[in-house]
Amino acid sequence: MSTVFESAIKNFLAPIGDLLADDSVSEVMINGPSEIFIERKGLVYKSDNQFSDEEALQSAVRAIAQSVGRVIDDDNPRLDARLPDGSRIHAVLPPMAKMGTTVAIRKFSKDDLTLKDLINFGSLSADAARFLDICVHLGKNILVSGGTGSGKTTMLNVLGGRIPKTQRLLVIEDAAELQVDAEHVVYFEARHENKDRGIKPVSITHLVQSAMRLRPDRIIVGEVRGVEAMDLIQVMNTGHDGSMGTVHANNPSEACTRLETLALMGDTQIPPDAVRKMVGSALQLVVQCSRYSDGGRRTSHISEVLGVDEFGRYIVRDIFRWMQTGKDEQTGKYIGEVVACNYLPTFFDQIVVNKLPFPKSKFIAPEWVQKISKKAA
Repeated sequence: MSTVFESAIKNFLAPIGDLLADDSVSEVMINGPSEIFIERKGLVYKSDNQFSDEEALQSAVRAIAQSVGRVIDDDNPRLDARLPDGSRIHAVLPPMAKMGTTVAIRKFSKDDLTLKDLINFGSLSADAARFLDICVHLGKNILVSGGTGSGKTTMLNVLGGRIPKTQRLLVIEDAAELQVDAEHVVYFEARHENKDRGIKPVSITHLVQSAMRLRPDRIIVGEVRGVEAMDLIQVMNTGHDGSMGTVHANNPSEACTRLETLALMGDTQIPPDAVRKMVGSALQLVVQCSRYSDGGRRTSHISEVLGVDEFGRYIVRDIFRWMQTGKDEQTGKYIGEVVACNYLPTFFDQIVVNKLPFPKSKFIAPEWVQKISKKAA
């Protein structure tokens, strides 16, 4: 951690210093100087911590911005940055923020999670985890979809860590968050424009162009929020099998549509129908991460993308999905599991040919699921 940032925490962030030091707190949300909330185990609680006044809070935000080489002022009232410890901060100044300076600090997880950890957390079943491992091994293009705080970055870290050690991985992000535990990985981070310092921007598109010339086996484009969606699509369609990315969407079908919409936001001259077909051919798997009202983060869907039908709709088939079976009365936690959906993926023959231990029976839904499906029908 930089000396400047340590000084900012010690002096300006003293009112929330204990929250930042508490490993059980995953996010700190500041809604003006006198209202602070925290996230712990997926649930949000109000904290007794407060800043003395609005001026003290703004001084803290400006100090953080300065420590990471960014500017936040009346002309630039928004700050989006990565802190030296890996945490992510976003801030908005008044008068846009009506309750006072509004800040969210998402803390960086210190644990290197694995598929086994996700199984233990109840986010995945053993079969679903093994299937994802196989998909990474076979070089399937994967899009991780979900809402804010649903666990997309964690899932991408885990999947990236399963890439074969003999392959070279390039990770490209707007603000570096991923920490992939791979043998051969190179990280790129976009640079934002700073007119005061004469710094020109370096976009994700620029970095993708460089990455394509640096002999990558696979490329991960981190959170896709704009025109870089087209870069991810082109990466997946140009022979870099097994590439990945994340996008904000509520379900696998919407994830495809979202990627298409973002790709069309730029100055591309490609017709919308052609972009839709490019998305349909580029994506092979969508892993949907969801955050539930009990605070749990679970893999709600693992789905195969089969292209576009004659009406221009994405063809998406669920392979595994999470089903709730009850609720623990004492803890309030949902009870359920990730189950198969009676769908055999089109690339099952590759699993057989490569002699990977995952028989066809693993895709058959349990009897209790089939009974529920019959009743619903």
